[in-house]
Amino acid sequence: MKITEKRAAVWHGVLLIALFSFSACYISEFQWVKDLSLSPLIVGIVLGMLYANSLRNHLPDTWVPGIKFCTKQVLRWGIILYGFRLTFQQVLEIGAPAILMDVIIICGTMLIGYLAGKMLKMDSDTTLMVSTGSAICGAAAVLGAEPVVKCQPYKTAIAVSTVVIFGTLSMFLYPVLYRAGVFDMTPHQMAVFTGSTLHEVAHVVGGGNAMDPDGMIGIADNATITKMIRVMMLAPLLLVMGFVLGKVRSKREDAEGGKSKITIPWFAFGFLLVIGINSMLQAMPQIPAEGLKFFTDSINGLDNFMLTMAMTALGAETSFDKFKQAGAKPFYLAGIIYIWLVVGGYFITKALVA
Repeated sequence: MKITEKRAAVWHGVLLIALFSFSACYISEFQWVKDLSLSPLIVGIVLGMLYANSLRNHLPDTWVPGIKFCTKQVLRWGIILYGFRLTFQQVLEIGAPAILMDVIIICGTMLIGYLAGKMLKMDSDTTLMVSTGSAICGAAAVLGAEPVVKCQPYKTAIAVSTVVIFGTLSMFLYPVLYRAGVFDMTPHQMAVFTGSTLHEVAHVVGGGNAMDPDGMIGIADNATITKMIRVMMLAPLLLVMGFVLGKVRSKREDAEGGKSKITIPWFAFGFLLVIGINSMLQAMPQIPAEGLKFFTDSINGLDNFMLTMAMTALGAETSFDKFKQAGAKPFYLAGIIYIWLVVGGYFITKALVA
């Protein structure tokens, strides 16, 4: 009986988060929200935070395990299924210079983030989360890094907020600077630059469409492909982070006389496996294109909802008091990284991409 009651309590928490997530998906369809390219994930974490700072104390504590279930298991499966948005064919389509550009931007962002975090005397968890969100794909990358870094939920929320602020700024700024001639690039260079430096996939799509509304010069499509290749690199980055953090934690535990253990983010392998499956499905001509599109669209819709649930649950674990404790340093860090992405990304693009 007790086990049944515990399961019911978990489901109460899950259903609560699901309700908020449905609301986030509904709100994200408002035109003004679309104009800002705010995904359901971002709306979800805002709703979760509003709940955490208003109604949280009025609901049973037994519902908390269900909320935590969404921040763990639902999150991992959401990252795995994210692979259905990508194919290895996209890597070949865009070319080696764009791939190299993505690698340099990611490595440079992580390095500059680490050094800037040290300079600002920030804790390593917040530094890693902010850097990962800026380096890869915004909120989805922050979600992917959360199980590896094992940080407190409010640090995840802070990292997401920096992504929203600077990514949205770029989405509006890039088209203006491109049309004004400040970004002196060919359409292909601008596409690679946009895809490799903007934070969220939604920001890339929004900025690309603003510069190339009719798709006539290839900025919108090539920017999105460049961005999706960058998203693919989430898996190897998580594996490296898991190995390095595992080593650090092992040394710390050995020094304290505890047991050492290296955590491997197995869901990253699942993410790569799903990309491989999707690549094979897309390459099989015997599968009707409409049927395959319906299948992948359905999976992506489910995955988007799962990630929204995970983001909402993380928001539900975040209080505004934690933001006050963190102060302005995470935003200073995100600003330093942003300067690197814009200025460094511009000159690297000019040097590498024809």
